[in-house]
Amino acid sequence: MAAVKVLHVFVAVIFVYSVQCELPKAKFEYKLSFKGPHLVQRDKSVPFWTYGGDAFPSDEGIRITPSLRSKKGWIWTKNLLNAENWQIEVTIRVAGRGRVGADGMAIWFTAQPGIEGPVFGSNDKWNGLGVFLDSFDNDQQQNNPYVMAVVNDGSKMFDHQNDGFSQQVGGCLRDFRNKPYPIRVKVEYYQKALTVYFNNGMTQNPNEYELCLRAIDVTLPTMGHFGVSAATGGLADDHDVLSFLTHSLQVPTQGVVGQGVPDDERVKFEKEFDDYYKELEKAKQDFQKQHPDKVRQDEFDDDKYFESQNERELKMIFDGQNNIHGTLKDLNRKLDELIGRQELVLSRVSAGQPVQVQGGQQGQAQQPLMIDTIQRHEVNQVLNNQNDVISQIRDMRKIINDIQVKAASMQGGGSGGGGGQAMGNQMAFHELKDGLQGVRQDMAQILSRPQVGAAGCPPPMCPNINCLSPVIFFIAIGAQLIFIIGYMVYRQNKEAQAKKFY
Repeated sequence: MAAVKVLHVFVAVIFVYSVQCELPKAKFEYKLSFKGPHLVQRDKSVPFWTYGGDAFPSDEGIRITPSLRSKKGWIWTKNLLNAENWQIEVTIRVAGRGRVGADGMAIWFTAQPGIEGPVFGSNDKWNGLGVFLDSFDNDQQQNNPYVMAVVNDGSKMFDHQNDGFSQQVGGCLRDFRNKPYPIRVKVEYYQKALTVYFNNGMTQNPNEYELCLRAIDVTLPTMGHFGVSAATGGLADDHDVLSFLTHSLQVPTQGVVGQGVPDDERVKFEKEFDDYYKELEKAKQDFQKQHPDKVRQDEFDDDKYFESQNERELKMIFDGQNNIHGTLKDLNRKLDELIGRQELVLSRVSAGQPVQVQGGQQGQAQQPLMIDTIQRHEVNQVLNNQNDVISQIRDMRKIINDIQVKAASMQGGGSGGGGGQAMGNQMAFHELKDGLQGVRQDMAQILSRPQVGAAGCPPPMCPNINCLSPVIFFIAIGAQLIFIIGYMVYRQNKEAQAKKFY
């Protein structure tokens, strides 16, 4: 029993594989197709198609007939289809204000292009196939709207009174008017079998087809033209064709798998491409000659809208240098203020001027309070410390100038250093900015402390508070300067080590 099941599965797999291998190969025929948008050219023509009657094209599609009474329109291909098997997919919209529409539209495949006539806008006694979307019930059988296929060899006249019911090879009752989405009709002619699929326009899914009819042993011309026509009568609908896609079908046994394009077709396609390209270049040159001002406005300059990698890196370096320059200016200003205040304090201390202090109680008169003068050796020590501080500040200014020079040189070499060097320089700038910010805070703390000239001993009523002596003050300043100089030396050594990698 198990062996029988395995055999059944094996046979089913072989059957599916054989069916898949028999699927035809589709080739898109662009000269027999159209689809929006940008469907119409400047001269109101549709490439590879011709239209007439009351039909007029638009950017999104072609309106075969407007919703006016007694109108007829048509559109036909200029080129022949030279294939025994083919498939077309037509997207259509039929809309009108009335409950009943008229007359209908037709999709054609005939040996010769049709002309304006009584059969849905085209001529009678055609040689080929007509797929009719009949919206008006002429025979009063309550069987419209109706989709049917009629084959004619050029000798039969269409039976309008009976809606061609006796002449059809197949059909289906489908309502195609006033649908929320465009309807789609797919017609496939493969190995003398005619199949028509219909999408009712109730969904946006373009592949949701249902079988409308299938007929076998149908003989059609091996070469022919495709077309669409429509007509209105006492009632009227808008008949629009949004797309018409054509594929030629090739039987798998007719060609070799992996075979390329034949040489004659390749040469023909290359020649057509060259011709179209030359026409395009000529049209562009003519337009530039006729509208030189507009061409200059429409020219697209990459440098105008985009920046290069080097420009982006230079911009980052420039922003970092601006921040460093602003920080250095603030530091120089603070140092100048600090030096000026120190000189003022030293001059007052050396002159032994008294310092007046505000009394602690309200209403009491201000009394001058004399402070003791320092000794001569203390004055000499203070002066020596002051000279050391000034020399250290000069050295620090020199180091800052060297930093500015190095920053300028880094900016000059940033454009050729690549992205890695630019990123390293940016990190160095940020570290330097953090260090200068620390120095800035230290300077602010020093400046916030009371000055020596105004920091005399407190009144006798506060005996527990100790006074800040000048020696401690200058030792703190010296410690700050030593920290700054040490940081600068460390930073310079780090930059020298980093240069070894470039």
